[in-house]
Amino acid sequence: MTVGDGPAAAATATVLVVEDEPSIADVLAIALRYHRFEVVSAGSVRQAADAVRRTRPDVALLDVMLPDGDGREIGRQLRACHPEIAVVLITARDAPAEIVGGLGLADDYITKPFNVDEVIARIRAVLRRTRPADRLPARPPLRHADLELDEATYTVRRAGTTVDLTPTEYALLRFLVRNAGSVVTKEQLLRHVWRYEHAAESTVVETYISYLRRKLDPLGPPLITTRRGVGYGLASPA
Repeated sequence: MTVGDGPAAAATATVLVVEDEPSIADVLAIALRYHRFEVVSAGSVRQAADAVRRTRPDVALLDVMLPDGDGREIGRQLRACHPEIAVVLITARDAPAEIVGGLGLADDYITKPFNVDEVIARIRAVLRRTRPADRLPARPPLRHADLELDEATYTVRRAGTTVDLTPTEYALLRFLVRNAGSVVTKEQLLRHVWRYEHAAESTVVETYISYLRRKLDPLGPPLITTRRGVGYGLASPA
């Protein structure tokens, strides 16, 4: 994802990030602050308990495996003592039984490896259920030429007309819009949209580019460009 200064606005929700891996904690904190959340970080069960006492967050984002205990135990304590705090678990355990058990004590459950944009969307969805919608941080739409992507509702419009996209088509188009002005390679798209690390022979990118063109081109001039042997980009606004 692209992270920058973002529009200036006061944070209206506080997220407690409990993660003992510094690189993951940093990525989550940067992304959350960019989307106008206040962030409090903790790397252990003990630090998390101290943070809850000091800040009383709106949502706790909990890694399950921590150096001094289990993040699920933090979730149980929050449910018992602070039921107003929403709980989202993050874990590498993706067995159905683990997920069902996690959802029994949390508002949502995210498995690793995760997409940061998905984490932000999940947190927003949880907060919409626990707090009035008008207190959530606003997210400005992504725009390029006559194209608009609303990241709060996952809707796409071109020239004012709503375009019905699948989740994968939406993720592909969003990545192209966020990198407008650049040519992105097939390998970049496979890595960031499909999470493929070694799939150089896959034709999935070409297939989904054709799907997008089929849906977008009837509404205006061709939008997605091809740089043969390099990758794909978006046409410059007229």
